[in-house]
Amino acid sequence: MREHRTDPPDDAQQLLVTLGRLVDQALERIKLQQARVELAMALQRHMLPPELPELPGVRIAAKYAPSRDGLAVGGDWYDAFLMLDGSLGLAIGDVQGHDVEAVAFMGQVRTSLRALAEATSDPREVLGRANDLLISMGFGLFATCCFLRYDPAGRDLTVARAGHVPMVWATACGRSGIALDLGGPPLGIMPGERYPVTHRRLTEAGVLVLVTDGVVEGPTFPMEAGLTEVLRLVRAGFDADPDVLASAVIKVADLTGHRDDAAVLVARYDGPSHD
Repeated sequence: MREHRTDPPDDAQQLLVTLGRLVDQALERIKLQQARVELAMALQRHMLPPELPELPGVRIAAKYAPSRDGLAVGGDWYDAFLMLDGSLGLAIGDVQGHDVEAVAFMGQVRTSLRALAEATSDPREVLGRANDLLISMGFGLFATCCFLRYDPAGRDLTVARAGHVPMVWATACGRSGIALDLGGPPLGIMPGERYPVTHRRLTEAGVLVLVTDGVVEGPTFPMEAGLTEVLRLVRAGFDADPDVLASAVIKVADLTGHRDDAAVLVARYDGPSHD
C-alpha cells in the first residue's frame, strides 16, 4: 500500500498570504495613529482660547502652527484673560510629549492657571500653586510656562517663568532685548517650588513677544540663533499690527527644522496717555 502525501504548499502563495497579513496589520496601525493625531489636534483646537480679550491701550494677537508631519502633535498653548482686579493675564507654555496625553495635560495646565488666577493675581503664587496642583494630579508629565500680569492702572508688568523660553521685547525709543530673567523649573517636577518674579514699569509704547521652543529651536538650530532672529523681527516691527508681527515671528520656525508645534503670543501696548 502506497502512503499518500499531500503536496507541499506553494512557497509564493504562502509568501503572498503572509505579506497580505502584514499589510493589513500595518494599515490598522496607520489608521490608529491617524485617529490619535486627529483626536489630539481636535482637542488642541478646542483648548486654545477662541478669542483674546480687549483692554484699552493694549492689543493682543496669537498664532499657532501644528507640527510639520502631523505626528508630533504636542502641548504648545497660549492664553490671555482679564483677572478680577482688572489686570491682564498672559500665559504661554509647552507640555512634555507629543500625543493625546500631552494635549490633555496641556488643558489641565491652562485651566489650572486660569482658576488660580481667580484667587491671586501674583504670578509667583499662580505658578507655585499650579505646580503643586499638577503634581498632585499624578500625570507624571511636566510643562514649561511663562506667566505675565499687566496692571493697566499703574502700567506695571510682573513676569514669572517656569523653565520657559525668554520673552523678547522692544520699545518706541529703540530699546529692545531678550529678557533673561531668573526663572524656576518647569511645572510638575518638584513640589513646593517658589518662582522668582521680575517687575517692570512700561513707561513708553512697545511690544512683548512670547514664543514656545518650536519657534526658535531645532535639531541643528540653537535657541540663541532663533531668539536673535525673533529679536530682529521685533525691533523692525514693534509698532506693527500685533497680528502682522505674530505672523512674521512664527515663520522663524521654518528656519529651525523643528518638527514640533509652535505658538506665538504678542502684546502691543500704547504709551502713557497725555490727555
